[in-house]
Amino acid sequence: MKWNAELYDNKHAFVFQYGESVLEMLDVKQGEHILDLGCGTGHLTNEIQKLGAVATGIDSSPEMVKKARETYGNVDYFVADGADFHFDEKFDAVFSNATLHWIRNADAVIKSVYNALKPGGRFVAEMGGKGNVAKLIAATKQVLVNHGYAKQAKTEVWYFPSLAEYAARLEAQGFRVTFAAHFDRKTPLQDGDQGVAKWITMFAPLYLVGIPEEEKKQMLTEVTELLEPHYNENGQWYADYVRLRFTAIKE
Repeated sequence: MKWNAELYDNKHAFVFQYGESVLEMLDVKQGEHILDLGCGTGHLTNEIQKLGAVATGIDSSPEMVKKARETYGNVDYFVADGADFHFDEKFDAVFSNATLHWIRNADAVIKSVYNALKPGGRFVAEMGGKGNVAKLIAATKQVLVNHGYAKQAKTEVWYFPSLAEYAARLEAQGFRVTFAAHFDRKTPLQDGDQGVAKWITMFAPLYLVGIPEEEKKQMLTEVTELLEPHYNENGQWYADYVRLRFTAIKE
């Protein structure tokens, strides 16, 4: 999937803004070497560096990495597959915000993180958990079916695991899970009733591949109408986010 880095920064800044609270869990120590997995446009990687660590960012999107390099030239950023990356240097910690649910091969990414860490190193992350944007997914699939795109409706875009499911995967790879939480966090959308369409266009374009532009606009309007009773709170629209947050230690 090709990312629009400018749109991401301008209209979906909540992704990294919410991630700032995950940094508190990371508890950065001076001089630590820390990898930001799925760094996006580099905001949180730069924050890690400002806290005194030597930060490195990786992302699978060349567009995101290009933007990160242009904005934060004091940090090293690389294009890399989160499910298959390697560094000669081992890290004290691996940090990840709003990325792991994009990597459907969960065991591969956990293995790569484990191999990248020093013994005793920590894996601190937040991702979409079971039930994340469930109403939005259901509404999108309903509209796709109504328009004759039943095959598109079966598209699996993300991996949203339960707490127990992901903790078991971490432990199977040799991690000790020291903290885990699965919680609701309704998340504001920008631009009022246009927010749903913009969210889908940014984060879920795979549902709409090959659909003519005019029909796509009509379908996004219909999805918005279905979601309005659930998302519109006195003019402010909120998405039904559910997050999974954890800390795991390499034994």
